[in-house]
Order: sequence, then structure tokens, then C-alpha cells
Amino acid sequence: MNHSIIIREEKEADYNQVYKLIETAFLTMEHSDHDEQNLVNRLRGSKAFRPELSLVAEYENRIIGHILFTEAKVGNHILLALAPVAVIPEMQNNGIGGRLITEGHKKAGELGYKGCIVLGHAQYYPKFGYKKASMYGIQAPFEVPDECFMAIELVENGLENVRGTIEYAKEFFEIN
Repeated sequence: MNHSIIIREEKEADYNQVYKLIETAFLTMEHSDHDEQNLVNRLRGSKAFRPELSLVAEYENRIIGHILFTEAKVGNHILLALAPVAVIPEMQNNGIGGRLITEGHKKAGELGYKGCIVLGHAQYYPKFGYKKASMYGIQAPFEVPDECFMAIELVENGLENVRGTIEYAKEFFEIN
């Protein structure tokens, strides 16, 4: 199955399917405000949105996963924020989220981004190279457990001179 999964850039025609996918994927998540699908809609209209970094996983002509990376700032450095990554419940734990993360990192590096931050599960994201953002001197703009706020260098020494508080796109803080 894994080989017949295609990771590609999201198209406008995918938006409704992606909305439903994200809504379903986060329905039973304990650490969720259940607004992720609306967040993605808001972010698509923001200055932080890069269409090349909104990716879908497709299997047998059906979208089964989605990931979004948007621009975020630390001082005058432009980084990325990974949020959210979603896979339909019946396909979770099959490595699809991991494929989306890996492909997203590769594409982001090719586009010249030096690093990415994520607020997420402390056991999951380190598998992909994420470390505590505090190790790089990057802080969240809100109270969060240190082990859940992570960063990754997309190029060697990409976060070497990056210090300070991350500035997310304002759409992260708007409520639908």
C-alpha cells in the first residue's frame, strides 16, 4: 500500500475533501480544540501560506492525509511552522503522516527554509529529527510544555543564529 501512495501539492479542488479529512482526523484527539480544519482554511488566506508546502497523501484517487507548513518568524528569520498533519483514522499508524512530514521537510529545504517548529507529541516528532526548541534558543509565545515545543534544522546549522520567540501567523489565534 505504501508504494501506491502519492504525495503531492494540494490543489484548490481538494479543499473540501481536506477540510473533512482534518475534521475527522482530529475528532477524537484529546489535545485538540477541534478547529484544525478551520485553521487550515484561515491559513490558506494568510501571507504565511506557501501553496507548495500544503501537501496531500493520495491513495486510489482518495485524499487520505494532509500536512501544512506556514511561515513563522523569529526576529528577522523566516522559519516554518508545521500544523497540522492529519491522516484519516482508518489509515493512521501506517507511516502516512511520516511520509508527509519527510516530503514536506525535503520540499521546504529545497525552497530555502532553514528550520521548522512544531507544537506536538513529544514521542512522535523526534522520530523525524525534532528536538526541544529551547535547545536552539527558540521559545513559544504561549505557555507550553518544553518537550512538546520542538524545532528541526532543515539545512545544516540552519538554526545556529536563530534566537527568540516564534511569531506565528495571526490566523493561528483567530477563532471561527
